Amino acid sequence: MRIKFIIVMALMLMSFIGKTSDNMNFDNATILTMKQRASFINNNTRERVEQLLPKLMDDSGIDFWLMISREYNEDPILKTLLPAEWLSARRTTMLVFAKNQDKTVSAYAIAPYKIGELFKKAWDKTANPDQWQALLALIKQYDPKTIAINQSQHWAHADGMTATDKEKLFAVLPKQYQTRIVSAEQLGVAWLEQRIPNEMAVYENMVALTHDIIALGFSNKVIEVGKTTTDDLVWWFRDQVRQLRLQTWFHPSVSIQRKENKKFDHVDSFTNGYQTNIIVPGDLLHVDFGIHYLRLNTDIQQHAYVLKENEEQAPEELISAFTLGNKLQDILTNNFKVGRSGNEVLKKSRAQAIAQGLTPTIYTHPIGFHGHGAGTTIGMWDAQQGVSGSGDHPLHANTAYSIELNNTVFLKGWNKEIRIMLEENAFFNGENVQYLDERQTSLHIIQH
Repeated sequence: MRIKFIIVMALMLMSFIGKTSDNMNFDNATILTMKQRASFINNNTRERVEQLLPKLMDDSGIDFWLMISREYNEDPILKTLLPAEWLSARRTTMLVFAKNQDKTVSAYAIAPYKIGELFKKAWDKTANPDQWQALLALIKQYDPKTIAINQSQHWAHADGMTATDKEKLFAVLPKQYQTRIVSAEQLGVAWLEQRIPNEMAVYENMVALTHDIIALGFSNKVIEVGKTTTDDLVWWFRDQVRQLRLQTWFHPSVSIQRKENKKFDHVDSFTNGYQTNIIVPGDLLHVDFGIHYLRLNTDIQQHAYVLKENEEQAPEELISAFTLGNKLQDILTNNFKVGRSGNEVLKKSRAQAIAQGLTPTIYTHPIGFHGHGAGTTIGMWDAQQGVSGSGDHPLHANTAYSIELNNTVFLKGWNKEIRIMLEENAFFNGENVQYLDERQTSLHIIQH
């Protein structure tokens, strides 16, 4: 059941502006102004730092977390911490989180400019022209047991410290502090994957909006059967998102499976599989689409069927095939358990699905600040035996995922195999997986 789009910090919400084109009218959508978005992002960042970060630093054994970025080469984690008014770092920007004796965390910025209201300015350029010496002074003030920097073998998101900045850091640090440098991988991944109630209050409506855009795209209001092409539909999705004053985080794709065309191939689908095709009766359409808003991302895949003349619904065996896709989703989400690794979940889910006669491929990933987020990876389409590193990461409560997978089914009527490819966004609260807005349980239908 959809919740109202309520933002906790007393933001005035702007009523949706109505039709942004002749085709579009999303009654449940509420899009914030840019100023309101900035207020939400800045307040949400402060709440995450004050309420979430102290525990994460304790859990990872880190008492001093250092990020360094130069303008236009920003650390992926640092970008989640910049004020909404900052679209990039400026010159060399250093952010520090230091744990205090009372278990609170202080946020510092060692930068030529003031960085919003969250970070205390820890460099007076007039008194001390050397920025790196200002950093050293802060380190000496706290004398931390560990100085964590963003380096990670398995997550690009947590590998933001460049070789150049690391060299400069070691050049300024006395040996006693050089030996205290550690990887912030565990802390950085936890920061990225953990969601707080503030974010989840808006995430459900983001997914609902994504669903609404897909439903409109997969309708006769947009598709003229026999004329509209898959490429037309792809660019329609891009245009509609821009008219809503939002962005996509990846280029959408629309593909067709039909009785006459060739066997599905996953590699080919990313190269030649999404070429322009005219949409005709009997087509099984597939879309992969997501939006970026309030520093969060959605990632959805759904199917539609184009009725043939004299058909009132999709063929029964196609409906049955879709139902098996939902069954695979249930098998997967029922195996979510705190502490269980992604590779364990993958192995259990595949074994259960195969035992029940399914032909599964599971490639589920975290979602949040990044569309393909940091956290527990549950398979990749080309790694069904497990994923080293991110697949070994244990599941944690209060994390969000794209439940992404497909099931292969042989259709007698088509004399070929098809794939039901589904992706829905969900929240794992530590006990069970809850879809953000309801998942697709039946095909979208396009009239002939």
